[in-house]
Amino acid sequence: MKVQEVMSNHVESVRPHATLRQAARKMSELGIGSLAVVENDELLGIITDRDISCHAVAIGRDANSTDVEVAMVKDVSTCYDDQDLAEAVSTMKEHHIRRLAVIDHDNKITGVLTVDDLVRVSHDMAGEVLEAATPIH
Repeated sequence: MKVQEVMSNHVESVRPHATLRQAARKMSELGIGSLAVVENDELLGIITDRDISCHAVAIGRDANSTDVEVAMVKDVSTCYDDQDLAEAVSTMKEHHIRRLAVIDHDNKITGVLTVDDLVRVSHDMAGEVLEAATPIH
């Protein structure tokens, strides 16, 4: 099975110079936990609700004046849309992540693969990703 058969095709995004408050509001309104950070069709990073809370609000940054690019993850793990799903799952486990940006061979973002997407096709794969992504305290 290929990633494109399972992934979410619609990717919500935000620009790098949007404020953290704008990003948080968009996530809240859409009921999602992450946004692709995109400019000129190029994937620059990913910002999650956790990034906003842990890397900004918790250390006293003002969400009204702090740009997304300050808190976003710049080293984004990706996979290709025509890649085998098992390979993408391996990448998610290796990097301990619950969502994976999906790109085409022109490096344009075409979707996102999440644990929720995996649940629809394989509880085992979803469980493996969750187990690998869950921090141990």
